[in-house]
Order: sequence, then C-alpha cells, then structure tokens
Amino acid sequence: MLTHTQSDGSLTPDRVVVVGAGGFVGSAIVNGLGTAGIPTVAVARAQVDLLAADASEKLSALLVPGDVVVFVSAVAPAKTSAQLLTNLTMARAGAVAFAGVPPSHLLYISSDAVYVDDANPVTEASPVAPSTIHGMMHAARELIFRTEARAPFAVLRPTLIYGAADPHGGYGPNRFRRQAASGDPITIFGEGEERRDHVAVEDVARLVVRMIRHGSVGVLNAVTGVSTSFHDIAHMVAANFTPAAVVQPVSRPGPRPHLLHRFFDITSCYQAFPDFHFERLPDGLARVHREVAAANGKGTVRVGAS
Repeated sequence: MLTHTQSDGSLTPDRVVVVGAGGFVGSAIVNGLGTAGIPTVAVARAQVDLLAADASEKLSALLVPGDVVVFVSAVAPAKTSAQLLTNLTMARAGAVAFAGVPPSHLLYISSDAVYVDDANPVTEASPVAPSTIHGMMHAARELIFRTEARAPFAVLRPTLIYGAADPHGGYGPNRFRRQAASGDPITIFGEGEERRDHVAVEDVARLVVRMIRHGSVGVLNAVTGVSTSFHDIAHMVAANFTPAAVVQPVSRPGPRPHLLHRFFDITSCYQAFPDFHFERLPDGLARVHREVAAANGKGTVRVGAS
C-alpha cells in the first residue's frame, strides 16, 4: 500500500534526479516531470556508468541534500545470472551513493514480475516470490534500496509497458507494430490466448509525478486493471494500418507459458489517486501508431500495400 506524507499533492521539490534517464522509461519520466514543471536532473550512462569502479563517487558528486531521486536504470529484461549480477552491481552503486548523500525521497521503478505466479488477482499485498531471474533481480534491488538507502522509500511496480520509443522486441504490441509496418504478418503463438495487462509509459510517468507530489512511501502497482489477450492486442495493432495487417498464428517455440493469465486488482491505485485514469489500451495503441508513423514520415499505410 501507498501512504502519502503530503495529502494534497502540493509538494514541489527543488529538483528530481532521474538515474537511468536515457532509457525508455527513464526518458518518459523526465518528460513527465518537465511537463509538471518540476526541475529535473537527467543522469544517463554518459554522466555515470553504474558499472564503473567509481560509479558511487560520481553519482554522489551529482547529488545535493534534499534531492528526490528516481532510480530506473537497469539492464532489462534480465534473463541470465550474469545480467542479474550486473543489475545488482548497479543498484549497489546507487545505494552507496544515497547512503552518502541521502535523498529526501527515493523512488524505485520495479516490476510486477516480483509477485508469486499464482496470485490472481494481484494486489500490492500479494507475496513477493518471483519465479524468474527478472523478477528476482527487481525484488533484490528493492531490498537493497529499502535497507541501505537512508531515505523515505517508494516502489512503483509496472506491468508490461508499451510506448512509441520502446526499443525492445519482446512479444507484444511493439513487436506486432514493427511486423506490420514492415509488411509482414503479425505472428501470435497458438491462439494468442494468454492475457496480460499493458500500461502506457506515459501513465507510468504520471504516477511517478503524483508519488513525488504526495511524498508517497510504500508500494504501488502501475497497472490498468484490464487484461487483454495477445490475440486481441494483435488485432488492435493490425486495425491501425491501411489495409489492416494480417494476424497469423504460429507454432510456439516451446511449451505454453506456465503463467497463462495475469489479472490485477487496482483498488489501491484508486485509493491513492482517486482521480487518476489510465489510457485505454485501444486508444494507447492507436496513439502510439500515429506517433511512430509521424516520426517516420510514412503515414499509416503498410509497406507493399497498394
């Protein structure tokens, strides 16, 4: 659960330091803070390489007492033990820096992958018992910051995130859009029956701004409460093209995922921020499609379409 130290959401920090500002989520958070008129320091790898031996010292040198810090830097998704250790090294560098120059408020961007698989619906009170390296990485990093960084601490746990700047090619909206834009069929595994919640990166950023404005501590899930099958997501993406892209089932490369569906109870989010509204997935996918098409100067016509 999330607890506000400022009930009316009127806090305006002198500045917010975003560690991991060069990434997909980090850049969206920087943009969201800028839109909210909050002074922001964007820290990317060019300023501090969190894997370097002097990372803690360099990060400490950028901080001043009273900073709010958002830590979003990660190698993700973490799929191997080497990537797990890399991410823990990055977190430790941050924790050492924050112990030396304690933030007035520390927010960590985690993941819903920390929760036990059989929690349905998932809430903020569901057991933290990850079954993947990615989930274990985030759970361990949460623990590092909670125990070693001397600051009021909040965790935001997004589900699957989508957005126009998403660099990843994982199964889902971004891959589907790229397949269709290239003139290829959108491929789904089996019947695409798995159901997942997807949240727009802009909504994640807006929640971060709200948590900062309220001085929030505790845990909040960044989820819409609506889980949609990949079959339906693929057809939503396909319909944004002219002519509509073809959706083609293909054989799975391995066994069907053990976690077939995941649903969320978002009561806590509406208790924390009663007037917050998530963007509907069809609307968000259409918006992302228009943004990418405009950026590429290609409109919404498929490659090879007549």
